[in-house]
Amino acid sequence: MSDVNALSDLATSDVPPTPAPLMQWNAWGVAAGNKPLSPAVGTLLSQAFGVQVSDGGRPSEDAVILRDSTLTADHVAGLGELVGAANVATDKSARLLRAGGKSTFDLLRRRSTDPQNAPDAVLFPADHDEVVAVLQYCSANRIAVVPFGGGTSVVGGVDPERGGSDAAIALDLRRLNSLSAIDPISGTARMGAGLTGPQAEELLGAHGLSIGHFPQSFQFASIGGFAATRSSGQASAGYGRFDDMVAHLKVATPRGTIELGKPPASAAGPDLRELFVGSEGAFGVITEVTLRVHPVAERTDYQAWSFPDFTTGAAALRAVVQAGVAPTVLRLSDEAESGVNLAMADKAGGAAVTSGCLAITTFEGTAAHVASRAAEASAILTENGGTALGADPARQWEHGRFNAPYMRDALLDSGVLCETLETATTWSNLGTLRGAVTAALSEALTGQGTPPLVLCHISHTYPTGASLYFTVICAQKDDPIAQWTVAKRAASDAMVGNGGTITHHHAVGSDHRPWMTAEVGDLGVEILRAVKNVVDPAGILNPGKLIP
Repeated sequence: MSDVNALSDLATSDVPPTPAPLMQWNAWGVAAGNKPLSPAVGTLLSQAFGVQVSDGGRPSEDAVILRDSTLTADHVAGLGELVGAANVATDKSARLLRAGGKSTFDLLRRRSTDPQNAPDAVLFPADHDEVVAVLQYCSANRIAVVPFGGGTSVVGGVDPERGGSDAAIALDLRRLNSLSAIDPISGTARMGAGLTGPQAEELLGAHGLSIGHFPQSFQFASIGGFAATRSSGQASAGYGRFDDMVAHLKVATPRGTIELGKPPASAAGPDLRELFVGSEGAFGVITEVTLRVHPVAERTDYQAWSFPDFTTGAAALRAVVQAGVAPTVLRLSDEAESGVNLAMADKAGGAAVTSGCLAITTFEGTAAHVASRAAEASAILTENGGTALGADPARQWEHGRFNAPYMRDALLDSGVLCETLETATTWSNLGTLRGAVTAALSEALTGQGTPPLVLCHISHTYPTGASLYFTVICAQKDDPIAQWTVAKRAASDAMVGNGGTITHHHAVGSDHRPWMTAEVGDLGVEILRAVKNVVDPAGILNPGKLIP
């Protein structure tokens, strides 16, 4: 049996996934996940920032004012002819749910009763051909198109900007949700871009398979969104980044369809997949992705570690990665982040696990592979200053890994500003970059009278370097958007000025766009613009994102 026949014979497009929930319009996730701050956390906030925990004052949906739609009745009808009139929504609720992503900027804007931007309509295409037809119609009629998966962007990636167009629509891809083929011989699976992380794992799990991609946005983000933003999951040390997993793409553009990547490798010029993986919807709409998959792990082992300081811990992580025995999950919290975790665990009645820096490791695979790799990695971590703490702290981290964004909403309600930033650099530059970004954030916020707590951890590792993920917490000023704008600018300048990337896995969107020239250079920007002009000559695809 050939690989192509294996794909056809195992088609599973008739198996529907569990419906994916829509996130709340003014907060992360679903309402059932909302959690008020505990008295212990309230005490910490009062002591650190002088704020008092409250139940917030978010406006109701009825109080929110959206700017009037500029989409004409003729255009609504014309788009309805392409996808079906029932799959074009112009009501306030549908528009508000897709009025942006989930950055702190987005959530603060949702708390305002001033008129807000929203897409002029929301379309729900059923398949690739409908997406192509919509893009061609919008290109001919000056209508901007914002691809919308789970809406989890934290960098302004799905803000409904119009650019030079007369109107803007959100193209919600949730109906492109099939697992259409599996090739068990080659270890690949073809799936629709609208599948969420849990839906994809559900469908693959029925065949004993998994992607192994679990970013913090996993519960709501989509397969297409993972590809379009170069997402990196918490198990990247073991399974790689999402862009490492992409074997084939099907992309709709205003100029037609492009399909890229089939063999595992090719020397036929540059790999054009790289133009669309990470393109954030600015070059086309990814409608179908074929991914590398693997059998569901037979066994998972957990181990937490303590290191006396961040420098020692980072050196130990580097030694493990460069020895080629990295765990499936490998992360290290700095002294400040470990201290906060320790304080919160202690106040909640949990066991004190470390007074230094906490590292988390997990190992997945067959029993023999897990045992062998865990033994070698543990020996290296111990040799480099680590003290094993047992499995419980690692299991606790895994249990709560998807809940942190809910806490941000409760913090914002209580007058506390909370946001995250991420970057990456080489191992030799890690300490310099961490110090520069921490100082930039501290100086920018202290200078506004709101001294922050800056936490940092290594979340993803490579033989030559690692990512740094920062969490920033401080009291809000009267205008928290302006307050955070100053801090974000300072931190971003520090990143690009000290050998870091402007983003490791959050993508560019509109928030990081001002630093793209520093990232890729003037000629690099010209190349991006040239590609844009070829595939999207009318400039309708996700305006205001990625390209300066």
